[in-house]
Amino acid sequence: MTAGPSTQLRGPATPSARDSASRQASLTGLRALAALMVVCTHASFATGALNLGYVGSLLGHLDIGVPIFFALSGFLLFRPWVVATSRGGPAPRLHRYARARIRRIMPGYVAAVLFTYVVYLYFTPGPNPGQTWQGLLRHLTLTQIYTDNYLVTYLHPGLSQMWSLAVEVSFYAVLPLLAFLVLGRRRRPVAPLAGLTVLAAVAPLWLTVVVHTDWLPNSAGMWLPAHLAAFAGGMVLAVLQQTGLRVRPAVALTAAALGYLTVATSVGENPMTRAVLYAGIALAVLAPLALGDSGRWTRFLSSRPVVWLGAISYEIFLLHVVIMAISMHLVLRWPLFTGSTIVLAVLTLTLTVPLAWLLREVTAVRPLTAVSENR
Repeated sequence: MTAGPSTQLRGPATPSARDSASRQASLTGLRALAALMVVCTHASFATGALNLGYVGSLLGHLDIGVPIFFALSGFLLFRPWVVATSRGGPAPRLHRYARARIRRIMPGYVAAVLFTYVVYLYFTPGPNPGQTWQGLLRHLTLTQIYTDNYLVTYLHPGLSQMWSLAVEVSFYAVLPLLAFLVLGRRRRPVAPLAGLTVLAAVAPLWLTVVVHTDWLPNSAGMWLPAHLAAFAGGMVLAVLQQTGLRVRPAVALTAAALGYLTVATSVGENPMTRAVLYAGIALAVLAPLALGDSGRWTRFLSSRPVVWLGAISYEIFLLHVVIMAISMHLVLRWPLFTGSTIVLAVLTLTLTVPLAWLLREVTAVRPLTAVSENR
């Protein structure tokens, strides 16, 4: 890593319009990569591939796509507060921030939830404790994970991925407070970076309490505090971006690959260690894009097909689990934990992508603020 000449929060050196657009597009492209990882890990679980030793563990840990989404949220949504602090301007207006988040997340989410509940009125491949009126209310309000024994109370097999969206929304809610506590009016990066380090440390501490005590509901390992390290990693990049820091993609991506290979070993069986490694991997993958890389990594993620897929990645995330269940049980007619992971993943994407595009077309709205979109 190399730093610019100033140690204060300031705007980075002005890039060319083409480079700036490419880097912004690459963030959308990274969403596509994260969404594909999530689809593949769910296909691996459904076909029983997680039992294939170390290869199965690698497939299972493709859920790293979720921390990548979290890091993107931390970076993109915290950045306006960092920029405002660096320029001595006013913080983002809370009501506009809240409206932008609701308008981006909720229309597609509500449509996906209602669609899935209607599908499961006629499609019952197995136990479904979440298919109740109370379960519907919980899912519509993104409160399904805030209970004890989530797996036997509100888990819906067509919406099992939505726990992470509940975490995202809770991060949206607390971000303005976190920004105030971390930044204040400080224009030097040392104090914010120290504050974000403390914030990241909450995740392993929280998981230690969840694992080793009975003070919290057993679903508390899914809540926001357990994932703060990933969000904090993205927020760190928002601060570092203003200092002119750069990172070599080869170094960052090598670190990410080594972290991924490590977390797939027995080391990753410890929830506290896994949370830290996941956050580090997400940080390393995102860092070159956030800190000004214009090389091959950025060019690949900003290529037109990848960006197009990234633009509908949120909708793919919303729909892929229910479509995967339909694909496996009604189209392929495979019993659970059998079949080909590749075939299931490809079929799921083939059916999901057009529906995701349609959902995006129907529910998309133009952002009301300069706050970047998530997912």
